[in-house]
Amino acid sequence: MNEIQIAIVDDHALFRDGIRMVLNQIDGFNVIYDTSDGRDFIDFIKKSPVDIVLMDIEMPDLSGIETTIQALEIIPDLKIIALTMFTDEMHCIQMMKTGVKGYILKKSNKFQLQQAIEEVFNGGNYFSQEIVQKLASRAISKKKYDPDQLSDREKDVLELICKGRTSKEIADQLFLSIKTVEVHRTNILRKACVRNSTELFIWAVKNNLVAIE
Repeated sequence: MNEIQIAIVDDHALFRDGIRMVLNQIDGFNVIYDTSDGRDFIDFIKKSPVDIVLMDIEMPDLSGIETTIQALEIIPDLKIIALTMFTDEMHCIQMMKTGVKGYILKKSNKFQLQQAIEEVFNGGNYFSQEIVQKLASRAISKKKYDPDQLSDREKDVLELICKGRTSKEIADQLFLSIKTVEVHRTNILRKACVRNSTELFIWAVKNNLVAIE
Protein backbone atom coordinates (compact mmCIF):
# COMPACT_ATOMS: atom_id res chain seq x y z
CA MET A 1 0.00 0.00 0.00
CA ASN A 2 1.33 3.40 -0.98
CA GLU A 3 1.68 5.99 1.76
CA ILE A 4 -0.91 8.74 2.03
CA GLN A 5 0.90 12.00 1.30
CA ILE A 6 -0.35 14.73 3.65
CA ALA A 7 0.04 18.51 3.77
CA ILE A 8 -0.76 20.69 6.79
CA VAL A 9 -1.74 24.35 6.43
CA ASP A 10 -1.99 26.10 9.80
CA ASP A 11 -0.52 29.31 11.18
CA HIS A 12 0.45 27.82 14.56
CA ALA A 13 3.90 26.27 14.33
CA LEU A 14 3.63 24.22 17.53
CA PHE A 15 0.33 22.74 16.41
CA ARG A 16 1.76 21.83 13.00
CA ASP A 17 4.77 20.21 14.65
CA GLY A 18 2.51 18.20 16.95
CA ILE A 19 0.20 17.02 14.16
CA ARG A 20 3.17 16.12 11.95
CA MET A 21 4.69 14.03 14.75
CA VAL A 22 1.38 12.26 15.47
CA LEU A 23 0.59 11.50 11.84
CA ASN A 24 4.09 10.30 10.97
CA GLN A 25 3.73 7.69 13.72
CA ILE A 26 0.78 6.11 11.87
CA ASP A 27 1.67 3.39 9.37
CA GLY A 28 0.88 4.51 5.83
CA PHE A 29 0.86 8.23 6.63
CA ASN A 30 3.56 10.63 5.48
CA VAL A 31 3.45 14.38 6.12
CA ILE A 32 5.40 15.80 3.20
CA TYR A 33 4.71 19.50 3.67
CA ASP A 34 3.51 22.04 6.23
CA THR A 35 3.17 25.78 6.13
CA SER A 36 1.61 28.74 7.90
CA ASP A 37 0.94 30.56 4.63
CA GLY A 38 -1.90 29.81 2.21
CA ARG A 39 -0.06 31.43 -0.70
CA ASP A 40 2.98 29.22 -0.14
CA PHE A 41 0.68 26.20 -0.15
CA ILE A 42 -0.86 27.25 -3.47
CA ASP A 43 2.63 27.51 -4.97
CA PHE A 44 3.50 24.09 -3.53
CA ILE A 45 0.58 22.19 -5.06
CA LYS A 46 1.36 23.62 -8.49
CA LYS A 47 4.57 21.58 -8.41
CA SER A 48 4.05 18.69 -5.99
CA PRO A 49 1.24 16.12 -5.69
CA VAL A 50 -0.46 15.59 -2.33
CA ASP A 51 -3.27 13.23 -1.31
CA ILE A 52 -4.80 14.92 1.74
CA VAL A 53 -4.68 18.50 2.99
CA LEU A 54 -5.46 19.49 6.58
CA MET A 55 -6.59 23.11 6.38
CA ASP A 56 -7.02 25.63 9.18
CA ILE A 57 -9.68 28.31 8.65
CA GLU A 58 -8.37 31.54 10.13
CA MET A 59 -4.88 32.43 8.93
CA PRO A 60 -3.19 35.76 8.25
CA ASP A 61 -3.00 37.08 4.70
CA LEU A 62 -4.99 34.31 3.02
CA SER A 63 -7.72 32.54 5.00
CA GLY A 64 -8.34 28.82 4.87
CA ILE A 65 -11.56 29.47 2.97
CA GLU A 66 -9.79 31.48 0.26
CA THR A 67 -6.88 29.05 0.17
CA THR A 68 -9.30 26.16 -0.33
CA ILE A 69 -11.14 27.96 -3.13
CA GLN A 70 -7.89 28.71 -4.97
CA ALA A 71 -6.50 25.21 -4.42
CA LEU A 72 -9.63 23.56 -5.85
CA GLU A 73 -9.52 25.83 -8.87
CA ILE A 74 -6.06 24.39 -9.59
CA ILE A 75 -6.81 20.78 -8.59
CA PRO A 76 -10.61 20.25 -8.52
CA ASP A 77 -10.38 16.76 -7.02
CA LEU A 78 -7.95 17.73 -4.25
CA LYS A 79 -9.10 16.21 -0.93
CA ILE A 80 -9.16 18.88 1.76
CA ILE A 81 -10.20 18.44 5.39
CA ALA A 82 -10.88 21.48 7.53
CA LEU A 83 -9.03 21.05 10.84
CA THR A 84 -10.13 23.83 13.15
CA MET A 85 -11.26 24.93 16.59
CA PHE A 86 -14.44 26.54 15.22
CA THR A 87 -17.66 24.70 16.06
CA ASP A 88 -20.11 27.33 14.86
CA GLU A 89 -22.36 26.68 11.89
CA MET A 90 -21.19 29.70 9.92
CA HIS A 91 -17.56 28.60 9.58
CA CYS A 92 -18.54 25.00 8.92
CA ILE A 93 -21.03 25.84 6.18
CA GLN A 94 -18.59 28.27 4.56
CA MET A 95 -15.92 25.58 4.38
CA MET A 96 -18.34 22.90 3.20
CA LYS A 97 -19.53 25.16 0.40
CA THR A 98 -15.96 25.59 -0.82
CA GLY A 99 -15.79 21.84 -1.42
CA VAL A 100 -13.93 20.37 1.56
CA LYS A 101 -14.44 16.65 2.09
CA GLY A 102 -14.25 16.75 5.86
CA TYR A 103 -14.49 18.97 8.92
CA ILE A 104 -12.79 17.87 12.13
CA LEU A 105 -12.11 19.73 15.33
CA LYS A 106 -8.63 20.30 16.73
CA LYS A 107 -9.71 18.80 20.02
CA SER A 108 -10.30 15.45 18.28
CA ASN A 109 -8.11 12.51 19.26
CA LYS A 110 -5.55 10.66 17.18
CA PHE A 111 -7.98 7.90 16.21
CA GLN A 112 -10.60 10.37 14.95
CA LEU A 113 -8.02 12.24 12.88
CA GLN A 114 -6.73 8.98 11.41
CA GLN A 115 -10.29 7.90 10.62
CA ALA A 116 -11.03 11.23 8.91
CA ILE A 117 -7.94 11.04 6.73
CA GLU A 118 -8.54 7.43 5.72
CA GLU A 119 -12.23 7.99 5.00
CA VAL A 120 -11.61 11.04 2.81
CA PHE A 121 -8.62 9.41 1.10
CA ASN A 122 -10.87 6.49 0.14
CA GLY A 123 -13.42 8.80 -1.46
CA GLY A 124 -15.79 9.51 1.40
CA ASN A 125 -16.65 12.43 3.65
CA TYR A 126 -15.94 12.87 7.35
CA PHE A 127 -17.51 15.39 9.71
CA SER A 128 -17.09 15.49 13.48
CA GLN A 129 -20.22 14.33 15.30
CA GLU A 130 -20.47 17.62 17.16
CA ILE A 131 -20.57 19.52 13.87
CA VAL A 132 -23.06 17.19 12.19
CA GLN A 133 -25.40 17.34 15.19
CA LYS A 134 -25.37 21.14 15.12
CA LEU A 135 -26.00 21.26 11.39
CA ALA A 136 -28.67 18.59 11.56
CA SER A 137 -30.59 20.68 14.08
CA ARG A 138 -31.02 23.40 11.48
CA ALA A 139 -34.36 23.38 9.69
CA ILE A 140 -32.92 23.06 6.21
CA SER A 141 -36.25 21.75 4.99
CA LYS A 142 -39.56 22.43 6.72
CA LYS A 143 -41.03 19.47 4.91
CA LYS A 144 -41.20 16.45 7.21
CA TYR A 145 -39.56 13.35 5.78
CA ASP A 146 -41.96 10.66 4.59
CA PRO A 147 -40.47 7.13 4.65
CA ASP A 148 -41.99 6.57 1.20
CA GLN A 149 -40.60 9.84 -0.13
CA LEU A 150 -37.54 8.16 -1.68
CA SER A 151 -37.56 4.95 -3.65
CA ASP A 152 -35.18 2.16 -2.64
CA ARG A 153 -32.94 2.99 -5.60
CA GLU A 154 -32.92 6.68 -4.65
CA LYS A 155 -31.86 5.69 -1.13
CA ASP A 156 -28.99 3.68 -2.61
CA VAL A 157 -27.91 6.68 -4.67
CA LEU A 158 -28.32 9.03 -1.69
CA GLU A 159 -26.04 6.90 0.47
CA LEU A 160 -23.30 6.98 -2.14
CA ILE A 161 -23.69 10.72 -2.73
CA CYS A 162 -23.24 11.27 1.00
CA LYS A 163 -20.08 9.17 0.87
CA GLY A 164 -18.68 11.59 -1.69
CA ARG A 165 -18.95 9.30 -4.71
CA THR A 166 -19.10 10.82 -8.19
CA SER A 167 -21.94 10.07 -10.59
CA LYS A 168 -19.64 7.76 -12.56
CA GLU A 169 -18.61 5.88 -9.42
CA ILE A 170 -22.24 5.53 -8.38
CA ALA A 171 -23.19 4.33 -11.86
CA ASP A 172 -20.43 1.71 -11.84
CA GLN A 173 -21.32 0.45 -8.35
CA LEU A 174 -25.08 0.26 -8.95
CA PHE A 175 -24.81 -0.89 -12.59
CA LEU A 176 -26.65 2.17 -13.87
CA SER A 177 -25.95 4.68 -16.60
CA ILE A 178 -24.49 8.04 -15.58
CA LYS A 179 -27.58 9.72 -17.03
CA THR A 180 -29.85 7.61 -14.79
CA VAL A 181 -27.77 8.51 -11.74
CA GLU A 182 -28.05 12.19 -12.59
CA VAL A 183 -31.85 11.85 -12.89
CA HIS A 184 -31.96 10.17 -9.47
CA ARG A 185 -29.72 12.92 -8.03
CA THR A 186 -32.03 15.63 -9.38
CA ASN A 187 -35.13 13.89 -8.03
CA ILE A 188 -33.53 13.39 -4.59
CA LEU A 189 -32.59 17.08 -4.33
CA ARG A 190 -36.14 18.05 -5.35
CA LYS A 191 -37.80 15.70 -2.87
CA ALA A 192 -35.51 16.82 -0.04
CA CYS A 193 -36.07 20.50 -0.91
CA VAL A 194 -32.33 21.21 -0.82
CA ARG A 195 -30.01 22.87 -3.31
CA ASN A 196 -26.74 20.99 -3.24
CA SER A 197 -24.83 17.98 -1.94
CA THR A 198 -23.80 19.76 1.25
CA GLU A 199 -27.39 20.49 2.26
CA LEU A 200 -28.38 17.01 1.09
CA PHE A 201 -25.81 15.41 3.41
CA ILE A 202 -27.12 17.39 6.39
CA TRP A 203 -30.74 16.59 5.46
CA ALA A 204 -29.91 12.89 5.21
CA VAL A 205 -28.23 12.89 8.63
CA LYS A 206 -31.12 14.79 10.17
CA ASN A 207 -33.58 12.20 8.87
CA ASN A 208 -31.41 9.20 9.86
CA LEU A 209 -30.94 8.15 6.25
CA VAL A 210 -27.15 7.87 6.51
CA ALA A 211 -24.99 6.88 9.42
CA ILE A 212 -22.15 9.02 10.76
CA GLU A 213 -19.08 7.87 12.68
